[in-house]
Amino acid sequence: MPKEESKSIKTWNEDERPREKLVLKGKETLTDAELLGILIGSGTPQISAVALCAEILEFANNDLSVLGKLSVTDLCKFKGIGPAKAITIVAALEIGRRRKSENVQKIKKIGSSRDVYNIFLALLADIPHEEFWVLFLNQANKIIGKEKISSGGVSSTIADKRMIVKSALERLATGIILVHNHPSGNLKPSQSDIDLTNKTKAAAKLLDILVLDHIIVSSSGYYSFADEGMI
Repeated sequence: MPKEESKSIKTWNEDERPREKLVLKGKETLTDAELLGILIGSGTPQISAVALCAEILEFANNDLSVLGKLSVTDLCKFKGIGPAKAITIVAALEIGRRRKSENVQKIKKIGSSRDVYNIFLALLADIPHEEFWVLFLNQANKIIGKEKISSGGVSSTIADKRMIVKSALERLATGIILVHNHPSGNLKPSQSDIDLTNKTKAAAKLLDILVLDHIIVSSSGYYSFADEGMI
């Protein structure tokens, strides 16, 4: 850590203080640590707000997606971060997640696996547990709804093919896309993922409903059963 970064921000040159720098030079010139430093306002007598935030970012591998998965309790483990500051960071990252989610609401028709990933990235990438969702489509591949089917633990969740098909029938869907996340970041489908896909596909086919894809989502990318010839 540069010596000057450990000093109180009040001792910095005015055009290098995060708030003043944002006004004078533009928000895009600030580092992630500087932006977070503005949020928490102050550090400790030994370390500036920016340096403290740099330590937090380093713990999160300098990855905002990883940072977004930290809880208030996790953040409070850093000296100088109390509940109020931790809540401010979590709230700011949640606003960013929701903004990202709103940006994909314009997608009304599915044309590729990337469209599905973009829809669910903000919903699933940052949560620390697995969730299983279904996207419902009409015959023109237009979205007519989506539903969370189950929520589980860190490494698995249980989805019932009967609930999936029932929900599709209720919406008069002709096509469905299965979606779940892997919090670990490992995109390789498990045997249970493969089995559920095949069982759901067989059950849906009896009612003239097509399982078009199964997407596994992580913050680093996605896996598409359809793209990989698995469905």
